[in-house]
Amino acid sequence: MKNKRFLAKVLVLALSAGSFGVAIKADVKAATNTGVDLVYSINDWGTGYLVDYKITNNTGAPIDGWKVKLNKNQVNIDSSWCVNIATDNDEYVITPLDWNTVIPSGATIEFGSIGVGQIGDEIDFTLDVSAEEENHYDPTATISDSIPDKYSSIRSDEGAGTVKTISYTAHDSENGNTYTKKANIYLPANYSEDKKYNVLYLLHGIGGDENEWEMYNDESKVKAMMDNLTYYGDIDSFIVVTPNGKASESGSIPSFYAFGDELRNDLIPYIDSHYSTYADRDHRAVAGLSMGGMQTINIGIGECVDLFSYFGAFSAAPTSNPASKTAEILKDNTYPIHYFYNICGLQDGIAYASASNAAKNLPEVCDQFVDGQNFQWQELDGEHNFDIWYLGFYNFAQKVFK
Repeated sequence: MKNKRFLAKVLVLALSAGSFGVAIKADVKAATNTGVDLVYSINDWGTGYLVDYKITNNTGAPIDGWKVKLNKNQVNIDSSWCVNIATDNDEYVITPLDWNTVIPSGATIEFGSIGVGQIGDEIDFTLDVSAEEENHYDPTATISDSIPDKYSSIRSDEGAGTVKTISYTAHDSENGNTYTKKANIYLPANYSEDKKYNVLYLLHGIGGDENEWEMYNDESKVKAMMDNLTYYGDIDSFIVVTPNGKASESGSIPSFYAFGDELRNDLIPYIDSHYSTYADRDHRAVAGLSMGGMQTINIGIGECVDLFSYFGAFSAAPTSNPASKTAEILKDNTYPIHYFYNICGLQDGIAYASASNAAKNLPEVCDQFVDGQNFQWQELDGEHNFDIWYLGFYNFAQKVFK
């Protein structure tokens, strides 16, 4: 892989000496127009100061690595955030963490430092960035009727996330006792506690458990799709959790319908307290296959719209609320529905009738869903199987958290 590197000399001129919180625009000086803009602001209180930095990438391609050098005679760094700090003779060398090394085109990253003493009228520094002429940024995913090999192939090196099994304490819906349950979790490549992540709760069907989506090892198709959609730049990666959707130790069918309490009181609090999540409905989604699709409709939309804002139903099962009931439940809803995606096979003798009755005409009976804006119904040749469900995941992953 060939890297094209360029060095931008940046001279920052103070607008007024001793200013408090003045925004200072960087004037980029380079042999070519790099398209990189560095801006900072200073809050000076006499005995110390805070400096906020912003680097914006307007090059038209991702920046894959950057470095800022500051003159130690002009600025003192006592502490910092979102960066690594090293010293090289009379310079501070500022480099990114894993999660902000790459700056997508059009994106801005921020970092800062606190110094003691007084700061002068100007700071001289250099900004060194590298842009890839040949890189893996190649977003070509679309909502489609099949999954391209590019997005289903297993990644084992660069761009590979991790999957593991977790345990948490849940309340049995049949007797109120607590017991230990398992779930599987996908963490994106270069997962970092310094970054916040969106979370998708992905539910299984009536005969399955937390392993039905097979998200328990490196051969996982869900993992492969997430790895590749992220690697090629189609999505900003997120956490995926596959729980056991039966809310009882016995695993009874009726406990499927009580899973909302477990989501609200047990599983979501566990995930938000153990992983670096945004922990709010705007950054949380629920989706599922067959009976998990029913749970998405009946529980996700019907009971927990305050917890989730993105929904996906893949071949929703026969007990799914019909569109008229969902409309009635949501008649006074004030929480915005960011997106509701549905898919079902035309030859699905188990779920097509119920799924279409639950969602196909939902925008016609409920004004909170607008086809083409926050709603999609997709039907195509297919049966009640993973050919449809994996395709549903692939398409939904492109829609969620946009």
